[in-house]
Amino acid sequence: MLFTKEDFGDDFIWGVSTAAYQIEGAHDTDGKGPSIWDTFTQQRKKIANGHNGNISCDFYNRYQEDLILLKELNIPNYRFSISWSRILPQGIGFVNPLGISYYNRKIDLCLELGIQPWITLYHWDLPQILQQKGGWINRDVIQWFSYFTEVCVKHFGDRVKHWIILNEPMVFTGAGYFLGVHAPGKKGLTNFLAAAHHAALCQAEGGRIVKSLLNDCKVGSTFSYSHIEPFSQKDNDINASKKVDALLNRLFLEPLLGMGYPTKELKILERIERFMLNGDEANLIFNMDFIGLQNYTREVVKYSFFTPFVKARIIKADKRKVEKTLMNWEVYPPSIFYALKRINEYPGVKEIIVTENGAAFIDKIEEGEVMDGKRLNFLKDHIAQVLAAKNDGVKVKGYFVWTLLDNFEWAEGFHPRFGLVHVDFETQKRTIKASGKWYKNFLKA
Repeated sequence: MLFTKEDFGDDFIWGVSTAAYQIEGAHDTDGKGPSIWDTFTQQRKKIANGHNGNISCDFYNRYQEDLILLKELNIPNYRFSISWSRILPQGIGFVNPLGISYYNRKIDLCLELGIQPWITLYHWDLPQILQQKGGWINRDVIQWFSYFTEVCVKHFGDRVKHWIILNEPMVFTGAGYFLGVHAPGKKGLTNFLAAAHHAALCQAEGGRIVKSLLNDCKVGSTFSYSHIEPFSQKDNDINASKKVDALLNRLFLEPLLGMGYPTKELKILERIERFMLNGDEANLIFNMDFIGLQNYTREVVKYSFFTPFVKARIIKADKRKVEKTLMNWEVYPPSIFYALKRINEYPGVKEIIVTENGAAFIDKIEEGEVMDGKRLNFLKDHIAQVLAAKNDGVKVKGYFVWTLLDNFEWAEGFHPRFGLVHVDFETQKRTIKASGKWYKNFLKA
């Protein structure tokens, strides 16, 4: 499918996304307190190759040159997160003026360069001091997060007009509090259900706080959302795929929209009631200005008797012998089309922004040039699917690439590279990849 930027209309939003812990480094600089990822990455064998984000892309010290690079790439919108422990080293209470100053300088330079800042309030880096009090398992997290939100809005809201409350709550609660493969490394169903319910309350409460303090702004929250298909047309596989869909795609979106938790398809979610207090059902609801979709792949699901709670397992891309990324995610561009169509069907969804989409491949460096044809084709094919959805009536209003710079990719360390810009982590040299040059020329058109 051939397309140009103009095919999307003049008001379509184009951008790129990053996250604080993944790029900033400066983990203990200028009064920053430790986050759960600072702690988690120090634990033996938790992260591939023993990597951590202590330095990463050193964006904290290099933000000026990187924002100028962003301008060079013709990218008009920049989504980034605020490090909670950089501005609130104790989690609540004392506000670190050096942390506030850093983000003020960053926001001001964005605006000076003609780049609109989009702030994500929580992209997984809870202050460690709050984790010691239970973190997302402790219902007090609602108060802690509310305070953090108010501080951010009061200091940055005069210039920032787009706010995202949580980044992929299913991922940080599932991987961090059920599977234990992400910070803070907790495991178990009870931990997960408590964390999930409190996160769901926070995404709505955060929206209310932002809107109460700012008249002229747009607020949303982001959700990881993959197109899910059964391995076969057998009833067991179909039912298993519905359970996985309820868990991965619907658990946080539907309560926000006033539909409650998807317990009909996944009975185990009924246990979340033990963490609900009077008024919670109403407090889960908030009318967001937009829903952020984060799509990377599709999942194929098969019935599994031995898998607890869901009786289902995902058949990985390598087992199905399909084209895959370094994350072992299938390359399947129609997934983003189906996900957009599905979210668009929900009553109450005003508009959808693709807040993350991208891929990790092995990049070839030849004579100083980074040739990443697979990523370039991935982006083209997925953007084409976004256009197809838009032309089919979906209220999709924007698209952000994940990500600007190669960075620390959580449990996988520095091996998977998602960036439009290659980073040599030894020298911190930046090199625009072929995909970045394509995006630059596409946006210039």
